[in-house]
Amino acid sequence: MSREHQPYGHEHGSGHGHGSGPEYGSGHGHEHGSGHDYEHGSGYEGHQGRQAHPQPSSVRHEYVPVAETVVRSPAQLPVQPAVHPAVQPPVAAAEPVRGAPPKGGHRAGRRRALPGVRDRYFDSLRAVALVRVVAYHTFGWAWAGLVFPSMGVMFGLAGTLMAKSLERPAPKVVRSRLRRLLPPFWFWGVFVVLAMLVHGWMPGWEIVYWIVPLGDPPGNAWGEQAWEILWYLRTYLWFVLLSPLLLRVFRLAPVPVLVLSLAPVLVLNFFWEAPDNRFGSALWDLATYLSCWLLGFAHRDGVLQRLRPAAVVTASLAALAYGGWFAFAHRSEAGTYDLDEIPLAQAFWSAGFVTLLLYFKAYYDVDFAWLTRFRRLDRTVTIFNGRAVTIYLWHEIALILAVPLIDQFWKVPAFEAWLPLESQWFMFAVGWVLIWIAIALFGWVEDVAARKRPRLLP
Repeated sequence: MSREHQPYGHEHGSGHGHGSGPEYGSGHGHEHGSGHDYEHGSGYEGHQGRQAHPQPSSVRHEYVPVAETVVRSPAQLPVQPAVHPAVQPPVAAAEPVRGAPPKGGHRAGRRRALPGVRDRYFDSLRAVALVRVVAYHTFGWAWAGLVFPSMGVMFGLAGTLMAKSLERPAPKVVRSRLRRLLPPFWFWGVFVVLAMLVHGWMPGWEIVYWIVPLGDPPGNAWGEQAWEILWYLRTYLWFVLLSPLLLRVFRLAPVPVLVLSLAPVLVLNFFWEAPDNRFGSALWDLATYLSCWLLGFAHRDGVLQRLRPAAVVTASLAALAYGGWFAFAHRSEAGTYDLDEIPLAQAFWSAGFVTLLLYFKAYYDVDFAWLTRFRRLDRTVTIFNGRAVTIYLWHEIALILAVPLIDQFWKVPAFEAWLPLESQWFMFAVGWVLIWIAIALFGWVEDVAARKRPRLLP
């Protein structure tokens, strides 16, 4: 039940060919997908509202030397000049007592991200997820999901930012998410829907899902390669709508709820067969990535920081082991060990992978601040996060257009002689050129949706 599809193929003088099918494991993040307050384009990690947690017992405390604690007699104490109350200097914040454990995590005392400052760790994960998505759609590597489960990572990041946003009134947060997500979707949809209408598509009442994608938007086979990625937007939208309730339930019993978050996908796989329609597809996707979304809550609320490293690592490795085993054990049934084709394996593998990533972030207070030393790389990560929705929506169309474009290269003898026109890597490169063109042409829609001044690049 995968929603990803096979790599694009091309040959001299021909159009493109590809396979397709449902997918369970790649896509945007938007931070799309990705996320600041917005999962589809950035990643801010403020520390306001975070709880203080004791330092792990493995950290040694530093004590004040005895010589520094000797009390002087009054005669030895320096005389302080009197200060008029009207000109009293402001009271400085109390310095932490030497020997006291830092608040937050193992190394939280070494670095503190300032409120409103971008967290480059989250930004980098989102950028890697987007690159992995485009690579998978180009090459169709079955092992890609095992190396980096993009969608699980993206839902985990989105859950973290959603929990942060819900410190504000829930209706306002949900409206903000819808406002940021739907206009880029509508803008992109106009091109896809018009193209399908030109190619003989006749929509029914289901066209309403092209307005609010609470279900999979309909389309014809001609445009399937472009519109089948919309499962992610539909799943993300449902998580946004359900988050106020999910967060309340999660905070009643965080650890038990985290463990039970994998129960729905087990039920669907072993005990109850979901209907083969839009409702069933939505259930499968929500069940597959529910644990990742709640892990985002756990990171934001400091739950992960309070857990023992041994327990977290053991649980994560157990989930990874079961997910990997299930994928290979059912390889003959699915025809591949690709996690995108096996929802249960995807759910457990993604849960274990995301747990390790977020626990690493929480325990060591990692922020990837060193990234700013590499200006071009840092700038690229910024653009990817600010245009994550655009990249996710338009990357399939870019790959589709890359095939006939490369066909034209065959007509130029110099290109035929010197360029690797038959290589999938060349198509991957051409696809990214077209993606950057889409960012320049259409990325401003994300700025308008966020009520910002439109810019060529973020």
